[in-house]
Amino acid sequence: MHATLRLAQQPEADALLGRSPLALMIGMLLDQQVPMEWAFAGPYTIAQRMGSDELDAQEIAAQDPERFVELLSQKPAVHRYPGAMAKRIQQLCQYLVEHYDGDAEAVWRDADSGAELLKRLNALPGYGKQKAQIFLALVGKRLGAGPEGWREAAGGYGEEGAYRSVADITGPESLDKVRAHKQEAKRQAKRSAGK
Repeated sequence: MHATLRLAQQPEADALLGRSPLALMIGMLLDQQVPMEWAFAGPYTIAQRMGSDELDAQEIAAQDPERFVELLSQKPAVHRYPGAMAKRIQQLCQYLVEHYDGDAEAVWRDADSGAELLKRLNALPGYGKQKAQIFLALVGKRLGAGPEGWREAAGGYGEEGAYRSVADITGPESLDKVRAHKQEAKRQAKRSAGK
């Protein structure tokens, strides 16, 4: 895999995301309750703290859980909730080792359809339906690796020209559009809740 991504808005971190399916998958896992850039810079921080330029699912899965929590907790912390996220990352990597021989790209590489890929993504620890649909759109839009029917399976996140999620970010301008969309969605949700 080699893609030009600008999710972390840091050249080294984005380069890792563009060449490492596992880094991209972990970044997506971390993308909750923190700014997107912080989440997607996380895989690079983890790799650096592990003394590498790459991430390996088997190596992460085999880490002592307490030591891995410490690694994510070092200042600056990889996430707002480093303990919970360390556990989720290890669960994700263990799942990838058990089901895909540690090869994160295998999750989408041989999927026959968008529906099958969505099912595979939904099965990943830490991925719910929305996260799975966003990641499916990311695979289709940014990596050009979506199987037939990926747009339909990704729902609104698969729409062409939409600015709904990380799948639509190509740089600072599109990031601003995605943020504006999310702010408007929050405002509408508040208005709906107030009725």
